[in-house]
Amino acid sequence: MGVGKSTVGRLLADRLGTSYRDTDEDIVTEQGRSIAEIFVDEGEPVFRAIEKAAVARALAEHDGVLALGGGSILDEDTRSLLAGQRVLYLSMDVEEAVKRTGLNAARPLLAVNPRKQWRELMEARRSLYESIATAVVATDGRTPEEVTRIALDALELKEA
Repeated sequence: MGVGKSTVGRLLADRLGTSYRDTDEDIVTEQGRSIAEIFVDEGEPVFRAIEKAAVARALAEHDGVLALGGGSILDEDTRSLLAGQRVLYLSMDVEEAVKRTGLNAARPLLAVNPRKQWRELMEARRSLYESIATAVVATDGRTPEEVTRIALDALELKEA
């Protein structure tokens, strides 16, 4: 959350001369409401099912840069679909997350005690992110342009 997936994803797509797609945006468009609203109205299990379908569809349809929601890797089937793909894990620490997002209530999984919840989410997810990542790039204290340059090098990709 707030690590820069969308910003860096768009920059990567631009530098690679390809298209960009974000599964969170797909979900909002398809559902006609925000992700926070889906969480509140339907609960996390319903959202995760919607997310799983959105990721599978995007992976089948899209061959450019694809940004995934931070929780999408919780699903084993999704992790299997990502096997063999170039996957970039953008990491940051909690202090950077606070600076970037304020860890505000618009993020449904961080509504109560956001610092503690962010740490718990990362502890639960970090090994999953790392297990599927082709490359890991820390974003702390870096501009999106710096992260993009480092990501291109880490993924061994050439600009278009």
